[in-house]
Amino acid sequence: MEQYGATTNLSRQCGDVQSQLKVRKLKSEQSYAELIRLSRERSVMHSTLAILQWDAEICMPRGGVKHRGDQMALLAGLVHDRSTDPRIGELLSDVEGSSLVADAESEEAVNLRELRRDFDRETRLPRRLVEETARVSALSSQAWSEARDRDDFKSFAPFLDQTFVLAREKADALGYKDVRYDALLDDYEPDMTTAQLSALFEQLRSQLVPLVDALRDRPKGEHTRVPEREFPVERQRAFAEAAAAKLGFDLECGRFDLGPHPFCSMIGPGDVRIAARYQPGNLTNGFLGVMHETGHALYEQGLDPAHYGTPMGEAVSLGIHESQSRMWENLVGRTKGFWMHFYPQLQQAFERELGDVPLETFRAAMNQVAPGLIRVEADEVTYNLHIVIRFELERALLDGDLRAADVPAAWGERYRKYLGITPDNDRNGCLQDIHWSESLIGYFPTYTLGNVYAAQLFEAADRAIGPLEDAFAAGEFSTLRTWLGENIHRHGKRYRAAALVERVTGNPPNPSALIASLAHRYG
Repeated sequence: MEQYGATTNLSRQCGDVQSQLKVRKLKSEQSYAELIRLSRERSVMHSTLAILQWDAEICMPRGGVKHRGDQMALLAGLVHDRSTDPRIGELLSDVEGSSLVADAESEEAVNLRELRRDFDRETRLPRRLVEETARVSALSSQAWSEARDRDDFKSFAPFLDQTFVLAREKADALGYKDVRYDALLDDYEPDMTTAQLSALFEQLRSQLVPLVDALRDRPKGEHTRVPEREFPVERQRAFAEAAAAKLGFDLECGRFDLGPHPFCSMIGPGDVRIAARYQPGNLTNGFLGVMHETGHALYEQGLDPAHYGTPMGEAVSLGIHESQSRMWENLVGRTKGFWMHFYPQLQQAFERELGDVPLETFRAAMNQVAPGLIRVEADEVTYNLHIVIRFELERALLDGDLRAADVPAAWGERYRKYLGITPDNDRNGCLQDIHWSESLIGYFPTYTLGNVYAAQLFEAADRAIGPLEDAFAAGEFSTLRTWLGENIHRHGKRYRAAALVERVTGNPPNPSALIASLAHRYG
């Protein structure tokens, strides 16, 4: 009887344990489902902010800027309230350590990891700071646009000072291990540090400056010059939009507009927008800008809509995002194969302007290396030096070592140092980018990270499915787009940027592939 009783008790205890495990499993599943529901709701609110921002930059009348600032501040505060709700912390604790997230690469584990990261960061920020940053950004963006139109940096300087005061407060609230800039950089490139960036920039700078100097002194033949002619903007726009559609941009789920600064905005599933800027006297800058933004758009349209509103439906990082845009702009859009397919169509669109210009002359002109003042118009070789300049200046502004009023002089000094040229006005100098006015401090370095990642990823794609240039010449771009979808887009935030690059290419991120590519094609 004693043995029977002991066996019965043991069975009962085992049953109790199994029952408890089932209860815990059910609770974690319910908590996870609620987390995902809340995450999707916040994403819808974020998309409302995105449409307000897009409207402000594209078509809002200037008189509406104050009210728009109030709208964005209120919505940003509401999003912050949702993001820091203590209930989210409880739900995260319910799921963490459960069998639901045992596989670190499962969609549940990825979503939980990233939602925990976001919750911990958001809860460090006071609502007042979030609202004030949104309000100032709206006012500052309008002030930047007007100052740029009038070439009047002095009127914008107070907004820039205010932006960096708020950025310092944000960095201090988030906390950092080594330098203040790390806290803001982590918004755009998680796990990247200022020290790592500085080392990468030093490696690039030490090899790019001599290459730029050597190319600057190279004689320019007549065969590299396209006659200076006017290219009607409407025809530029029609050609660029048709080319974007050929690359795979879904016009049923996206649209093009004109804006003061090229950008791509993900409003939500089925709504990805591109703003472009064209110049009548410069055909290639507008077109390459569209190629760049199309790369961003293809990434957004390539994310799994079933995961919208969760980390598994979001881009890995801004560096990986820029790798897609810089790849389509430069490693596709500047190649001979690409233009073997598109140049006859371009000549047809601009028969009078380009009918007597051979393909190689057009390409030689497009790919000339010549230090210029404007970042978005820079050639591949000098582009990263523009980013180095901005990286150095925004670090100095953030640390309080540089005042806004002194930015024009500091900007000019660095352009002389790194590119051997000096801005003739602030419109072509420190007023050319919108980023600081929108409080995007820590964003600029991701452009260079994108170039580094793009060189490695394109090399891997060419090995796996190439030769890609032959496909481009045949008008075949879906092969590369599909490869990127399978290797980059579909993973969402499953991997951090460095891990993803190493997984796809076999090597950790390293600027050597970019330097080798530039030296081979230009040196």
